[in-house]
Amino acid sequence: MSRALPKYDKRRVTLIGGAAALVLSGAVIAGSALAGEGSEAGGTDARTLAAPGTISCPDVASQLPAIPASAQAEVDRNLTLLQTQIQEADKRLTDTAGQGGPNFVNNAILGPLKDKRASTIERIAISIGRTAEKPTGLDSLAACTLTQ
Repeated sequence: MSRALPKYDKRRVTLIGGAAALVLSGAVIAGSALAGEGSEAGGTDARTLAAPGTISCPDVASQLPAIPASAQAEVDRNLTLLQTQIQEADKRLTDTAGQGGPNFVNNAILGPLKDKRASTIERIAISIGRTAEKPTGLDSLAACTLTQ
């Protein structure tokens, strides 16, 4: 059983609905008019059009000592993993361009990448150290930088 609204309530509902439609239409028109506008200085929005850069990491393979044959497969897997980690970080850098504050890239991308690389580099050193002298100082190769 539906209850009919009194006549004045229907007008009020119509008036409110019409006002809401007018406000939304104005917002769409204003948004459309401004969609092609850029910044005053250069005419383009640098935040959305600027390249986010790429991540540059030290080459680990060139810093390794002779790799025993028994460790070669494991070292190769981990070297491949290091490349995958860089590619994933580059993708995240591109996907999150313009987000976060001034330390976003360091805190959300480069910091976690350094931790992952440090673990992978340690696994490489351990696998070499099982049958030969374990390399030292490789942990300095974990940190990466952002290049433009």
